[in-house]
Amino acid sequence: MTGPVQIQIMGPVRVVQAEREIWTGGAREQAVLASLVLDANRVVSVDRLIGAIWGGEPPASARSQVAICVSRLRRALSVVGLDKAIDTASPGYLIRLDEQTADWLRFGSLTARAAAKAAAGDRLVAVTLLREALGLWRGVPFENLPGMRAEAHRLQEARLDAVETCADLELQLGRHDRIVTELSAVVAEQPLRERARAQLMLAQYRSGRRAEALRTYQEARRVLVEQVGLEPGPELRELHERILRDSPALSPATSSPAAEPMRATVPSQLPRQPMPFAGRRRELRALDDALADRPDVPGTMVLSGPEEVGKTALALHWAHQRRERFPSGQLFATLRDARGRPVSTSVVLDRFLHALGVPPQAVPDDVDGKAALYRSTIARKRLLVVLDDAADAAQVLPLLPGCADCRVVITSRDPLHDLVVRQGARRCVLGPLPPGESRELLTLLLGEDWLHRRPREALRITQRAGGNPLSLRRAAAGADTSTSPVCRAQWPTVPA
Repeated sequence: MTGPVQIQIMGPVRVVQAEREIWTGGAREQAVLASLVLDANRVVSVDRLIGAIWGGEPPASARSQVAICVSRLRRALSVVGLDKAIDTASPGYLIRLDEQTADWLRFGSLTARAAAKAAAGDRLVAVTLLREALGLWRGVPFENLPGMRAEAHRLQEARLDAVETCADLELQLGRHDRIVTELSAVVAEQPLRERARAQLMLAQYRSGRRAEALRTYQEARRVLVEQVGLEPGPELRELHERILRDSPALSPATSSPAAEPMRATVPSQLPRQPMPFAGRRRELRALDDALADRPDVPGTMVLSGPEEVGKTALALHWAHQRRERFPSGQLFATLRDARGRPVSTSVVLDRFLHALGVPPQAVPDDVDGKAALYRSTIARKRLLVVLDDAADAAQVLPLLPGCADCRVVITSRDPLHDLVVRQGARRCVLGPLPPGESRELLTLLLGEDWLHRRPREALRITQRAGGNPLSLRRAAAGADTSTSPVCRAQWPTVPA
């Protein structure tokens, strides 16, 4: 397998390549790898690694067992070309990584860039960078590694600080309505976090939910008194007083003009609906089933089959029929150029991010960064993505949303087996149209009267086409309709 490799510790510890999980390892190896990545490019002592594995009660053989863990890690990383990443250096080991190879380093780089942009007054770009950084978070870190509790707290603090910094910027941009749900979740998770409470109160107040803002304060006071025996701090108390007085100082500043394009952008990239369309009832039912509005569905459908069998026509017909289900918009990309060569995933991501309103200066240079930003940008959207004529699974993987509310339709001559096995996608293999559906399409193309007048020619056309919809269209385009009272519609050629 080829593709970008990343060591991920912002959630369960694992190594992935081209979005596919390559290694998870045992708890000891995970603790060693996570400790090295947390301080990447610096020496981590053996004593620290022992503490990460066993806490305060290591066995007598701890040092030799650490060496065994490192040896296993080296073997595992060699499979993905990182065989020289871990060096021995007194008094321990170090791992040499860059931000493209470790999510923790990527997170640090993005938050640092966001801070620089915010300091320069470019708040919109700063928010975009922070959203990308937060999109790297995959769950509770080091949940089954008791020796890593302090390190887990360090990661959680970094995440919460990024959330709060992002919320401050969103409030400054006048986008308070966007963050109420997010901050409510943070407060439920961290009830003693007063900064997030204050941000939530202000966002609720500015969203016209004054009573909720006051309840948020009362809940904060109750929790603080019950759990730590303290009254809320001065920031919360002052904000509470201002809300009670409806202080003009709480009114949002005028929105930054730069914020408007992202707010208003709803992509609608579907090409024109193929007309006429007939048949494929079984396949349409399969699409409805795989892409239904339920949490238990796969959310991704692969339409595979030979060239010109009608994959694109089917995908576009279904997408147009169901577009109202996707108020956040529809993205469409053809994944091969005019010469049939695969289009770079990086180019497709650039186009998608532009369509979603992301400023060009906020788009990273690398594919991993673009993919993370793409997933972050659509994380709370209800979006349909149609990927036409995919070359292979590696081309498609970075284009898959990470959220449960988005749906994806992929067409490909390749069965894309990896997407089905690794990503849980469902596959529908298209074959020739049955005779009845072939006749139905021919009727739409030439008219019922023509078929009644020329039944033998109609039969000859359908038999020669062999159920291939594009062949039927070509034959219908060349049929003699001069004697028919029905004027044959000049349907455009529809891609297969």
